[in-house]
Amino acid sequence: MLLHTLLELAGTTLGAALYAYLRKQEGDPIHDRSRLAVLAGAAIGAAVGARLLWWLGEPGLDFSRMLEGKTVVGGLLGGLIGVELAKKWIGVRTRTGDLFVYPLMLAMVLGRVGCFLSGPADRTHGLPTDLPWGIAIGDGVRRHPVALYEIAFLLALVPLLRQVRVPGARFQYFLGSYLLFRFFVDFLKPFPEPLGSGLTAIQWACLAAAAWCGKELVLRERAAVTA
Repeated sequence: MLLHTLLELAGTTLGAALYAYLRKQEGDPIHDRSRLAVLAGAAIGAAVGARLLWWLGEPGLDFSRMLEGKTVVGGLLGGLIGVELAKKWIGVRTRTGDLFVYPLMLAMVLGRVGCFLSGPADRTHGLPTDLPWGIAIGDGVRRHPVALYEIAFLLALVPLLRQVRVPGARFQYFLGSYLLFRFFVDFLKPFPEPLGSGLTAIQWACLAAAAWCGKELVLRERAAVTA
């Protein structure tokens, strides 16, 4: 678990460094004070969302256990809500998500390396499988390497996202694609337990947020055509 924590810390640090580099290379449409508010909104929203959605998936856990767990989906959605609230508070209408995409993906890849190396200990492992690429880590049971599936998905997504030219659309494509991927890959995980209709709280959140991303993409594409 210590290695997992170190990899998450490395992902956060390197992601922040990449964000700073991209901001200098591509330019940032908002000034320093507004940027600080947006980053604070992202950090607070991500911290709350990551734990809240994890707790909703396993509501029987006590408060201390709630603080120990977190989910990437909740972090992404909480961070998005935090950013939008911060922008509304300071009166910023500019789209700011595109600069976050690659730093987020870098942090997620390193974090999933930690999940993979942790095996079943952190409850992000896959179900047992007889498929030839099943891997046993920690308990001797060959399982779906769901963390590696996610890493492969994120890496394959990079060249596709580089083709996006509509301002503000890159983040929506990234988030919507990742949410749909998580919806399906989470069927290969034993945790958390389904809440209703055979779906977990994370999967329900993925469906709802992916639908919102689709609506936003349609609006952005239409605006780009008429501009």
